[in-house]
Amino acid sequence: MTRFATIFAGIDKPLIAMAHLPALPGTPLYDAAAGVQGIVDSVRRDVEVLIDAGFDAVMFCNENDRPYQLKAGPESAAVLTRVVAECRPVSVPFGVDFLWDPSVALATAVATGASFLREVVTGVWESDMGLWNTDAAATLRERRRLGGDDIAILMNIAPEFASPLGGRSFAQIAKSTVVSSLADGILVSGPMAGAGPDQSVLREVREAVPSDVPVLLNTGAQADTIASMLAIADGCIVGSSLKVDGRTWNPVDPSRARAFVDAAKAPAR
Repeated sequence: MTRFATIFAGIDKPLIAMAHLPALPGTPLYDAAAGVQGIVDSVRRDVEVLIDAGFDAVMFCNENDRPYQLKAGPESAAVLTRVVAECRPVSVPFGVDFLWDPSVALATAVATGASFLREVVTGVWESDMGLWNTDAAATLRERRRLGGDDIAILMNIAPEFASPLGGRSFAQIAKSTVVSSLADGILVSGPMAGAGPDQSVLREVREAVPSDVPVLLNTGAQADTIASMLAIADGCIVGSSLKVDGRTWNPVDPSRARAFVDAAKAPAR
């Protein structure tokens, strides 16, 4: 079985919910009065709500470290690892994401026992962070060096806040990524957090890659459209629409979280 299939054995279309960390120390929006303990408390509460709502997995991410960095410092890795270690669920798998430094996500995943990570590890992009160059070879070699061979790397081939250099379609990029970069899963995003891709793009990507490689909706999942998206995708990652007022930076709303799971799993029932 593939890494992804092993992690989500028996689950047809996994629903992965985001546990967004408040801003980490050293970033412009960090709440120094609340401190690192305030981050832990906020994330722990959100994780409990997400598990109670019935999500199949949780993924931790430094969503509010705006403006994002392409190379993070050791303090970010240290605090992220503490938060994940203290807040990780025991009843479902969990993953790690770091915007936008895959080395931090991978190190945290190995240290905390995470099952998967989400990153942009292929391509060259013009972005809000400047010119963004990636290195899948370094990331996968580091996974081997750290003994993290069981960790699935879900590769975002349409990252938010960025556009690719060159003229290839997202379907062509996805197909190439599977072959050249050994993706454990392909993620398709919209232009920014909370905004989804066109269904036509999602469908083209799903048709372009082998059936044993999952293609997941990465942004823009909504309760009122998730059934149609999951008719194409093999699962989804959702964050913003679960929050109070649907705003990315707010706490998770229990009613929104339950409504999303109900809408996503209704066809299966």
